[in-house]
Amino acid sequence: MAELNEKETGYNSGSSDTESQQNQLIFERPTGLKGIYSHPVTQVSMLGFVCFMCPGLYNALNGLGGGGRIDTTTADNSNVAVYSTFAFFAFFAGSINNKIGSRLTLLFGTTGYALNIGSYLAFNIHPHARGFVIGSGAYLGLCAGLLWTAQGSLMMAYPTESQKGIFVGIFWGIFNLGGVVGSSVALGQNIHSKANAVGNGTYIAFLCMTCLGVIFPFLMVKPEDMIRTDGTKVTLPRHPTWKAEFLGLYYVLRDDPMIILLFPMFLASNWFTTWQFNDYNAALFNIRTRSLNGLVYWISQIVGSLAIGSLLDQRRLSRRARAFTGWGVLLVFVFFTHGWGYYYQKSYTRATVAATPNRMDMNDSGYPARVMLYIFFGILDAMWQTAVYWLMGAMSNDPAKLAHFAGFYKSIQSAGAAGAWGADAKSRPYMNIFASTWALLAGGLLFAFPMIYLRVKNHTELEDETLARMDDSGHLKLAEEVIAVKQ
Repeated sequence: MAELNEKETGYNSGSSDTESQQNQLIFERPTGLKGIYSHPVTQVSMLGFVCFMCPGLYNALNGLGGGGRIDTTTADNSNVAVYSTFAFFAFFAGSINNKIGSRLTLLFGTTGYALNIGSYLAFNIHPHARGFVIGSGAYLGLCAGLLWTAQGSLMMAYPTESQKGIFVGIFWGIFNLGGVVGSSVALGQNIHSKANAVGNGTYIAFLCMTCLGVIFPFLMVKPEDMIRTDGTKVTLPRHPTWKAEFLGLYYVLRDDPMIILLFPMFLASNWFTTWQFNDYNAALFNIRTRSLNGLVYWISQIVGSLAIGSLLDQRRLSRRARAFTGWGVLLVFVFFTHGWGYYYQKSYTRATVAATPNRMDMNDSGYPARVMLYIFFGILDAMWQTAVYWLMGAMSNDPAKLAHFAGFYKSIQSAGAAGAWGADAKSRPYMNIFASTWALLAGGLLFAFPMIYLRVKNHTELEDETLARMDDSGHLKLAEEVIAVKQ
């Protein structure tokens, strides 16, 4: 915590650029219990618990493959519905978040997760409830777009510039505890089962825990009351009209087009989960082993997010050097894990899996090597997501602009996920889905390299903050005009 309390300066961000402190106001942070409660680390941790209870547990259930069922088709179709609506609404969710506020956006976003998990319980009891599962998936997509946009805006705006990696790591670690707890519940429920599907008790436990997530946004400090560790206040979006908000969406793309070079990374970031969850975990292992795999997968995500978060915040390196180092680590992990995965994938197909009713158990001799690969996939997943958030945070400190960035990210990410789940629902060959996963990850890194080279600076300046310079009518001011008003 000592590093997180260190005093830093910079334009509305906690930049280490000491020359720019004259352009901002410094506020005194509250002390005592109020100071602890309103500390940015505490609030980002609470944000993590919102996602722990909702998308974290949803991921744990999805990570069992087929939503915990033998037949993965219904879960695939539900996921297509989730990510199709997610992709559409997330693109505009930044404007909604900036208009109604992040806490209310988070609150609306939590409601879809409980409904969707409840639909799996209903389907387990009533086999004709297939339509309910798919319909709840469509509603969840809308909610997820709102939740993740608000989450991304707050998580990237609360830290100072030199803390963004570790803040993303803290959030990602807590969020993935949802997967750890959910997988632990599933493992405990099914440890003695040799079947290939979970029972009602698992779904009920997940549903009860997810319902708790709705109350967490009420407990969080209002963003307008947040003061960073360097004494700078978080600047709230202040555009009172929908016209100004949608103009902001246009200005973000017009004045910072380098964000487009991250779109392939966005697309790849949920594409790979289809092969990992359904075409590896569900295809090869029985339910108790899938549950154990899920547990170690989400634990490894915590390790991966904290490891790369620490790397991306190394004070001994400039921000540009950290960006290139993180890119190199991702490149190594992509080729290491997928080279290993190819070794296994070439040994089975959909036809051979269908002809093998008894899947691999945790006591079988070939299991340790295969679960180790799953652990490395979990580490790669967390490192990829953390690096993407860090790169977006390196482009801006303005919550309004970051909300749009987060919306773009979740929209394109979800479009990719919808495509991958759709391909799996149509029973495309495992090898084809695996090859597309590897290619998209490599391509995402290839496109990101020029963005890092041309756009990532050692400090973010006011000139980079398009929306922070927008007035209520949608007119963009010069940086000098904004600084003059502040002074």
